[in-house]
Amino acid sequence: MAVTASLTFLGAAGTVTGSRFLLEQDGTRVLVDCGLFQGLRELRRRNWEPPPVDPGHLDAVVLTHAHLDHCGYLPRLVRDGFAGPVYASAATCDLTAVVLRDSARLQEEDARYAAEHGFSKHARPEPLYGVEEAEAAITQLRPLPFGCASEVASGATLTLSPAGHILGSSVVHLVLDGRTVAFSGDLGRPHHPLLRAPGPPPEADCYVVESTYGDRAHAEPTPRLADAVRRTVARGGVVLVPAFAVDRTEVLLMELRRLMGSGEVPRVPVYVDSPMALETLSLYRRAIREASPEIRPDLPDGVDLFDPGHLVEARSVEDSKRLNDPGHPCVIVSASGMATGGRVVHHLAGLLPDPRNTVVLVGFQAAGTRGRDLAQGATQLKIHGRYVRVRAQVVECQEFSVHADADETLEWLRSAPREPDAAFVVHGEEAASAALAERIRTELGWVAVVPRMGERIRLG
Repeated sequence: MAVTASLTFLGAAGTVTGSRFLLEQDGTRVLVDCGLFQGLRELRRRNWEPPPVDPGHLDAVVLTHAHLDHCGYLPRLVRDGFAGPVYASAATCDLTAVVLRDSARLQEEDARYAAEHGFSKHARPEPLYGVEEAEAAITQLRPLPFGCASEVASGATLTLSPAGHILGSSVVHLVLDGRTVAFSGDLGRPHHPLLRAPGPPPEADCYVVESTYGDRAHAEPTPRLADAVRRTVARGGVVLVPAFAVDRTEVLLMELRRLMGSGEVPRVPVYVDSPMALETLSLYRRAIREASPEIRPDLPDGVDLFDPGHLVEARSVEDSKRLNDPGHPCVIVSASGMATGGRVVHHLAGLLPDPRNTVVLVGFQAAGTRGRDLAQGATQLKIHGRYVRVRAQVVECQEFSVHADADETLEWLRSAPREPDAAFVVHGEEAASAALAERIRTELGWVAVVPRMGERIRLG
């Protein structure tokens, strides 16, 4: 007797990170997304717990896109026994390779730094995974084209469509035991400056939809970035922008190019200090050059859209160290976007105590991250085992988000071909998920549920 298909929420339920969703039917097991938990310590600890499903019993993994909270657990899964294929769009495969290598390198460096400076509570701090495990996971990536149905496991058929969030981001449509499930992944906005807008949702029996901004609408564009740059340069300071290396850096550089080209802000050097961001820039430039179907057709030809006029690529460790105290007005764009790790943490330690400087936050800041602490007015931050005074100005510019807000997500769902059996609201903090679920119930008349971590749902 066949077993009814089921969906289990192994991550991004009640929280905004750690996306992992397990589809099962009669011995077939497909994991959609394989992300890291980030933010609060109790969430990060989940990355170290034994996986709730035996990795060796998974038939396949499907990735919606290449952000760390959707792909960053893959090396650990592979280390613990997963040997199957990892399906994603071609651009997501390219970007995932960049992200995993960078994540592994940073984890090894952070563990080594903690050991050398003695601020870890562990006698011998270890990374969650290293470069060797990341390289093994990368060999298992299998690119698929958009719009083509592919059997990815026995009885499981996958179709990807562009989600408009970052290059390669996909809405995942899976058919299992005759039941259809669509995963929004991170859904893009209707007016991304580089990418085409996502199309309507595919027909499905149920939707799994993100809710990062499920309780709010994005702010209208404001001159806050321009004001912050002008004021900071006038007082001889440095503008530091913690930015996600994938897509946010590109969007930010395009806006700085516009502002400097129009004379709205003075021309100063713009440093990109993130190995991952620089590799990502090259992939975006290639997509534009090759006229990828994801790229907007109305972009100007023959110009580097990411060069504000004096773009400096900080590639070496020595280049990066000099930016801890540049000695002249400039803009530094560095990862990570929530200041949880990477080179930007060293820059914060060097630049936060100086009131001439400004930190500009251009994306969602999860609870438990340094970015959230800064957004909430922290006067000191713990960095590398010691506390640093926050005297620099902190400015939030939420209009740079490339997540759909509550209104945009609702309109996307409203365009579905038919009413589903249910919508499962995930990938949001509790209040945001609850607010979006309530709007889906009241405005669309659908069944809408905020699933619990570990909850299992029958699909038939």
